[in-house]
Amino acid sequence: MSVGKLNLKVQMEIDGNFVHVGQIQETNSSDAVFSYDDSYVCSSNAHAISLNLPLTKKEYAPDETKAFFDGLLPEGFTRQCVADSIHASSDDYISILRELGSECLGAIQIIDEEKGLPETGYTPLSVQEVEELAREGAGKSAELVIKSHLSLTGASGKVGLYFDDATGKWFKPQGLAASTHIVKQSHVRYKSIVLNEQLCLLTAQKLGMEIPESFILRTQSDKSSDENILFATRRFDRAFDFESKTVDGLRMPYRLHQEDFAQALGIKSADKYEKNDEAYLRKMFYLIQKHSSNPLDDSLKLWKRTVFNFLIGNTDNHIKNSSLVYSKDLSSVHLAPFYDVVCTKLYESSTDEMSVSINGHRNINQITREDFEKEAEICGLGKKAAVNIYDELYENLASALQDSAKELAAAGFPEALDMAEKIADSLPTAARAPTVSVSFQPHP
Repeated sequence: MSVGKLNLKVQMEIDGNFVHVGQIQETNSSDAVFSYDDSYVCSSNAHAISLNLPLTKKEYAPDETKAFFDGLLPEGFTRQCVADSIHASSDDYISILRELGSECLGAIQIIDEEKGLPETGYTPLSVQEVEELAREGAGKSAELVIKSHLSLTGASGKVGLYFDDATGKWFKPQGLAASTHIVKQSHVRYKSIVLNEQLCLLTAQKLGMEIPESFILRTQSDKSSDENILFATRRFDRAFDFESKTVDGLRMPYRLHQEDFAQALGIKSADKYEKNDEAYLRKMFYLIQKHSSNPLDDSLKLWKRTVFNFLIGNTDNHIKNSSLVYSKDLSSVHLAPFYDVVCTKLYESSTDEMSVSINGHRNINQITREDFEKEAEICGLGKKAAVNIYDELYENLASALQDSAKELAAAGFPEALDMAEKIADSLPTAARAPTVSVSFQPHP
């Protein structure tokens, strides 16, 4: 980082227009502080950028600043690639934010006025680039992230792209242009992880959960191996309406603000997995009950997802995989759709430790139905409603899995049938609901 005090402008899209909300000032990445702009705090449309950073005229401490803004950045290999490209340490989140902040998750935008931005627009993505993204995985996604100055959270190789529904073509956003989809590779993570995720999401949808629109993209229509597959998810923090602007002949979505629960709770990305009985789940429910526009509905939604993650065998259910999304004018907030759901138990290298505790327990093989009953009370939920949700999911999961697998098999992914059967066979017997039997009809 250069010597001297750096000032990064923080702006947010509100009702389709970017508003200057504050600034990050620092002399090095360990002392960066965020403060709201005085004129913004006094304005009629002022809203906090995070539940953990309420409107005030004070400066927020470095730890508070980092918990939110570092939470906007990628992790793992992609982060290291970006850091290497700008000759910075991967721990220097301010330098990385300066590079990638033009298109973050949600409606936040970070501008270095001395550095400037590329011209706003959309560049067609060639067939070759799409194939490279699938085949070369994280390396290609990191290259696209660096070129487009776009920041997405998470450790897996992913990139934000624009998909034109009318033509079926993909575009790279530049400058202030917004993306419509998050695209992830398969083989750089775990075998058949894309099919795994789509199967789990479809199953969740059949069980009444809200999911983002998603589809599996094959770069070669006759091949379904991992190196020829991408997973595309429509962004729930991007939307169109009659006021949407046109850029390069494409309608540009407006940004909806969002924050994941780690940001909303002021928890650093590095601490997204619960380790020492910090009661993450109870804290998540508290935020919903205090801030959601529909706290009862959102509480039941979150509970249903918590039970589903357990039953489906997803131990990667950390708090950055759940988010809050705001209305266009930021006047209301609600639970975002269910995303990043996989059965991790299919992989031998995965952990048996859930990412959030249930009644103080995290080992998925030891958690019982009684633990869920007690956790419901801890989280302030009605015991009867919570237990009914648990029992209904347990009873209906196998059939929903089978129906989803049949859909995917009909779409050209017959291996989904075996995958669904393995997931059903791994349902935790210690947590079986009383009088409920689960059966899975073998496929021909």
